[in-house]
Amino acid sequence: MTSDVLVASIPSPSEGVWYLGGFPIRGYALCIVAGILIAIVVGDKRLIARGGKPGQVGDLAMWVVPFGIVGGRIYHVITTPDDYFGDGGRPVDALKIWEGGLGIWGAVALGALGGWIGARRAGLSWPPVADAVFPGVVLAQAMGRWGNWFNQELYGKPTDLPWALEIDPENRPRATPDAATYHPTFLYESLWCLLVAALLIWADRRFNMGRGQVVALYVAAYCTGRFWIEALRVDEAHRIAGLRLNNWVALVLFAAAVAYLVVSRRRGDRREPTPYLGQSRTETLRDEAR
Repeated sequence: MTSDVLVASIPSPSEGVWYLGGFPIRGYALCIVAGILIAIVVGDKRLIARGGKPGQVGDLAMWVVPFGIVGGRIYHVITTPDDYFGDGGRPVDALKIWEGGLGIWGAVALGALGGWIGARRAGLSWPPVADAVFPGVVLAQAMGRWGNWFNQELYGKPTDLPWALEIDPENRPRATPDAATYHPTFLYESLWCLLVAALLIWADRRFNMGRGQVVALYVAAYCTGRFWIEALRVDEAHRIAGLRLNNWVALVLFAAAVAYLVVSRRRGDRREPTPYLGQSRTETLRDEAR
């Protein structure tokens, strides 16, 4: 690190990749994998409590994970095309997921599609399954954000706060090459995701949520934090009327999620008795007893 780093600050890792017998082990990938495992464990426990069977979330992950990774990368490339197709860009770099760059909304959208396909093949109804697994999904996001720490990316504006993040000179923005410390937006979002997960679990128990209401609450709560965190970031982004593109996405999704929650609660939607397609809880218990 350079000598201009403040004493009270968060250091960035000196290395983001290690080699085991010539094979690269990347911190970014480890965080993603750890997040996936967390989501599976938490989701499996919650689905069992809703009438599912052990291991079903792990089976669904075989659909969700590849769809989510592809969707996240597509969203990232579409929203930052100049990095790959602009002047000096290299289109082949769009395939290098290990270097960072997964857009959360692309990952959630295509991951949900994969989950729906996997659920239908397993005879499961997707809404109750989604409500069961999304607290684990947001915990996975909390873990995955630490991958940005390893890559020294997606940090915020320069700051001298005690929890400022140290950034190496080669990774600093061109506009502030002499600023050594920045807002650790990866940490802000990670902590926010933990709060969102706690909110989802509490609200689900308190209000007997179902029919996708946990998912809608996740979208609304995550977008609330993402909006102000996005405003701190200094990485290049498309802007519309002065706001970053992801700010607009957060606003639109927040409004849609809140509208769905209001309509769904007013019509009396509550937690489904079973996650299985066309089957009551009594029928599920009878089948398991055979």
